[in-house]
Parts: sequence; C-alpha cells; structure tokens
Amino acid sequence: MLELHDAPLAPLTTFRLGGPAARLITATTDAEVIAAVREADDSGTPLLLIGGGSNLVIGDKGFAGTALRIATRGFALDGTKLELAAGEVWTDAVARTVEAGLAGIECLAGIPGSAGATPIQNVGAYGQEVSSTITEVIAYDRKTRETVTVPNAECVFSYRHSRFKADPERFVVLRVRFDLEDASGLSAPVKYAETARALGVEPGDRVPLEKARETVLKLRSGKGMVLDPEDHDTWSAGSFFTNPILTHEEFAVFHVRVAERLGDGVIPPAYPAGDGHTKTSAAWLIDKSGFTKGYGTGPARISTKHTLALTNRGEATTEDLLALAREVVAGVHAAFGITLVNEPVTVGVSL
Repeated sequence: MLELHDAPLAPLTTFRLGGPAARLITATTDAEVIAAVREADDSGTPLLLIGGGSNLVIGDKGFAGTALRIATRGFALDGTKLELAAGEVWTDAVARTVEAGLAGIECLAGIPGSAGATPIQNVGAYGQEVSSTITEVIAYDRKTRETVTVPNAECVFSYRHSRFKADPERFVVLRVRFDLEDASGLSAPVKYAETARALGVEPGDRVPLEKARETVLKLRSGKGMVLDPEDHDTWSAGSFFTNPILTHEEFAVFHVRVAERLGDGVIPPAYPAGDGHTKTSAAWLIDKSGFTKGYGTGPARISTKHTLALTNRGEATTEDLLALAREVVAGVHAAFGITLVNEPVTVGVSL
C-alpha cells in the first residue's frame, strides 16, 4: 500500500475541489482494502473511501482522518457473467463489455467513477440502471468484520439509492457481479425516448451495441457529462441534484404552482415512479426557476451545457460551489415548493 500524509484530495475528485487528508492510503488488492479499513476501525480513525471521485464534495478544510483510495483492478468474463473489482474504471469496463458483444450496461457509457460505486448509487442513465444486471455485490462488512456476498434482492435498490447508500458506514464494496445478455451483437431494448430519437428507432427496438454506446457518449458529451480536462463544464459531479419523486397529492400542488408561475398551458415533466408517486425533472425545475445554463458570475457556475451540473470554472473553492448550490435550492423551493436533494456525497460540509 502507498501511504502519504497531508495529501491533496482535490486531484482525486472530478470537481478538483477540497482540502488535504491527514493520511491517504492507496490500496490495490482486496486484502489491502480490508486491512486499511480494519486498522481505521480498530483505532477509531475517521475513514473516507474514494473510488473515482466523481460523486464527492470535500470541504476546503479537507479530511482529518484516513482517506482510502480503492485502486483494485479486475475484469473477468465467463459467458454472460461479469465480475468487476471495485477500483475498475467504469466507462472502460462498459467499453469492454460492448467489445465482447454483451448487452445490459451499454447505455451507461461515459459515466465517470469506479465500478464499486455503481451499486451504492444504483447508477443509471438513458433507460438503464445497474440494478437490472447486478446479481451480487461482494463487500466487507465493518459490523461483522467479515467479507459478505449480498444478492441483488438484498441490495434494496431504488432510484439512485441502495442498502449501501442507506448505511454508508457499514459496507465497503470490493467486487460487483453482473449478468449481461448475449443478443447477437445487439443492445438491450432501447427504453429512453431521447436515446431512441438520436438512434432513429422506436422505444423497445434494439440496435448494434457499439452504435448504442457511441450515441450515448455523444449525448453525454453534448451535456458536458464526459470527462475532459480541457472543458470546465466537465469539472463537476455530473447531475448535482436527484430528480424529485412526489406523491400524487404533492404533484397536484406542484402543478398548481407551475400554472401560477408559468401559465395554464405549461405542463411540467412527469414520469411514473410507482406506488402512487410521480417523478419530475430537477433540470426543468432549475431552468424554470431562472437558473439557466451558464448561470453565475463567480468561479462556480452552472454548466453552459446542462442546468443540472454545477461546475468549477478553475479557481473555485468548495464554499463557492456550496453557495451556488444553496442559491439554486432556495430558488427552486421559492418558485415551486420543492426542495432539491444533492446527489454527490458531502465530506465535512453540507448544504
């Protein structure tokens, strides 16, 4: 294991923000990960887990404990069965499954971060979620001090949520297992309307795997959602807020607020969310509240390509970012009565 002290954390995040860690350990095997976690737990040292750093907002004061960077590697295919080490670069893993002719995660191309983070967030985009293909998660259980296998049914997956996210101090993901589909070089049925339009097909159709992947990458790039060191619109955590899920009663009240603010003819986005709930669009709410693309005059601004991304224009601090996030949350609540919830994990700070 590589160990550093007073180590900068900003370079390990896609925001490029945050102060140093008192101690930074880089682990390249499961055994090293477990040993570092046990050492921190035994000594009562605060522990911060870092994968790809694409979902982290670290305070300017840094982290007064041990930051553990999980840099394990492992990509194993057996037929349609895939096992990824937690430290595998997710977008590279997606590319390799497409090359192998396997469908199921091709529309998750271009998402930054590591494989180990995907079950925690139940990562999803363009009509796919990892919960649809994950069979098991191998994790270290800090409570029982054992390595456990958590089957899909016990992961309690929901929209951008899971058992692991609900109890972040308990599990450390080591490996993730998937069951993909061999559809003779074709994608899974295209579910997302925007993707279908871009592909020139109908929802439910299949297309060549590489065409699906390339189309998603193009769509994401157009929104600043594919990492590019030269493009400050990608110095972000992608979508900073989750899409609100409302009860039917809450949505009815929201609909009235929309009519009052924007006129009777304006229909807000609405998607069935199961069990008497409706999901609406955070990006739409932000835009209609007056926070358009490029909003802001300081070093932290809304992306010029997508209203859902808050960005570091190069000289921002975490406090600059949080000030912008708070302004957006307050503005959306004032306009529509809905409180947006941040998607990235905050460390040493909060909205």
